Amino acid sequence: MDDESGFDDFVAERGEALLRYAYVLTGNPHDAADLTQDVLIRLRDAWPRVRRKTDAHGYARTTMARLHISIWRRRRREHLTGEPPERTWEAVFPSDEDQGLWRELAVLPRRQRAVLVLRYYEQLADAEIAEVLRISQGTVRSQASRGLDKLRSSLSNSSNSPAAYGSTR
Repeated sequence: MDDESGFDDFVAERGEALLRYAYVLTGNPHDAADLTQDVLIRLRDAWPRVRRKTDAHGYARTTMARLHISIWRRRRREHLTGEPPERTWEAVFPSDEDQGLWRELAVLPRRQRAVLVLRYYEQLADAEIAEVLRISQGTVRSQASRGLDKLRSSLSNSSNSPAAYGSTR
């Protein structure tokens, strides 16, 4: 009973933050909801072990990043259900006006996007990112550099276009 209430409290307190993190990783609200659900299921199974640790949120983020990467590596299977979700998560995601940078992030390769999200959104050091993604620190730095170059290029191209200024030059 105590385990269930602690887990429920954790989900109530950190659920939306985990969903936002999943959204930044996946770039898609539906995939983010699926990823968050998968992580919470795994976390619930491990809750008696995890709740003794000091950072259950860090454990959940690490599990989420690793699960997201494993999805790239294997064929994903859909599990359809006849019941709609109890709660919509649309209010957690950025509005249409705030989508510019998120759209640019979504077109990056998954590893570059994951590295940039972990570095700038989660503010992890290169060593921590390497551990979470199970890659070397050099790969972290090169993926971050390539991702930032692509973002700079696409953002500068879009800011030079006539539509970006609201004119029809």
